[in-house]
Amino acid sequence: MLQDGRDARATIQAGSLCYFAYAMKVATHDLPQAHEHDQGHQAVPSDPSLRVKALESLLVEKGLVDPAALDALIDAYENKIGPRNGARVVARSWVDPAYKERLLTDATKAIEELGYGGRGGQHMVAVENTPKVHNLVVCTLCSCYPWTVLGLPPVWYKSAPYRSRAVIDPRGLLLEFGLKLGEDVEVRVWDSTAELRYLVLPERPPGSEQLGEEALAALVTRDAMIGVARVTMPPPESHS
Repeated sequence: MLQDGRDARATIQAGSLCYFAYAMKVATHDLPQAHEHDQGHQAVPSDPSLRVKALESLLVEKGLVDPAALDALIDAYENKIGPRNGARVVARSWVDPAYKERLLTDATKAIEELGYGGRGGQHMVAVENTPKVHNLVVCTLCSCYPWTVLGLPPVWYKSAPYRSRAVIDPRGLLLEFGLKLGEDVEVRVWDSTAELRYLVLPERPPGSEQLGEEALAALVTRDAMIGVARVTMPPPESHS
């Protein structure tokens, strides 16, 4: 029984270490290639990054962590699991005008109607994109983010260049993300805080009129709900 107890303790410790490595890597893993030029060409990782890399290397060496699995887990929470909640909120607002009105009036309650709430989503505000208004969300102080509807914040959202340029040059920043806005479109920048967090309600894409709620939700991306992208229809399939 003593051996079994040791095995159980080792399993718990390994699980805790793996979770710690995952959480730390989420907080510090390198910025995407597209934004490297904003990092001042930093060649040596920051001290927290060095610690995380050392911890990850140790866990990998001991066979406790599969780096590919860790990356896949981060990708799932950043791009799939978390943002699907917000996508369902957006899709519901597109097909249900009464729900959309409730969402824009009291986003916290409207989001709770779909079963989403809790830490990071207690005080929500939804801001609507229109042909003449485009909304962009940032947290200028740290990385306040609506976890309950968007999952893990992307690394670039927490970066100093994004946080500063979203305020100083939002149009230039959006252009780097591939989003070019007309001069007649007003850009509104919303600063998230620990007390108040924002969800962008993107415009429904043209050509989606025949799609149901589930199909619409599949179109909505995390980036569109932050405001650095539009929701678009997939290209038509070519038949050769």
